[in-house]
Amino acid sequence: MWTALGLLSVQGMPHASSMVMVVRRISRRHPLECFAFLAVFAIALLVAFPSFAYADEISVSEEAKAKSVAIQIAAMQNELVPFGKLPDAPKPTYLWKIRVPITAYSSEVGQTDSTPFITANGTHVHEGTIAANFLPFGTKVKIPRLFGDRVFIVEDRMNARYDKRVDVWMPDTPSARRFGLRNAEIEVYGKD
Repeated sequence: MWTALGLLSVQGMPHASSMVMVVRRISRRHPLECFAFLAVFAIALLVAFPSFAYADEISVSEEAKAKSVAIQIAAMQNELVPFGKLPDAPKPTYLWKIRVPITAYSSEVGQTDSTPFITANGTHVHEGTIAANFLPFGTKVKIPRLFGDRVFIVEDRMNARYDKRVDVWMPDTPSARRFGLRNAEIEVYGKD
């Protein structure tokens, strides 16, 4: 075995295939010496090339470290990195318009059922909730004349006798009464 080590030191580093042949020759006759040879070879590699042992600790400039930390922080905060201005998306066009009577309601047992804060769709009432029997749940609607660009979502139903009518949810009864009954055109945008 030591003659094999002598070969390495005299002739320089042999090719990988030659190294394999030397290890095979030694391992057949002397397996313990082969293990010792491989251990010495591994230590020699670590002494000759210490960067293998410390691959995690590669020297990086302070600027590169700062950029890396900034990217990691941005990723943790789920921030978007600006890449320039995107073109403006075209305004969504409504599917159809219809003129309907519009009323308002609030979460009061007298105006709803026994669960005044739960819609017919099973969600909690919130700003932007409307009731309509002629539109499917989840349909987005705008009432431009009364509410501008505000988007409402159909999440509730009305009494069955009100076929083509929209009921806007309001947080309190006085606001709903002040709203009264109005006729206006609605724009139906459909579901997402």
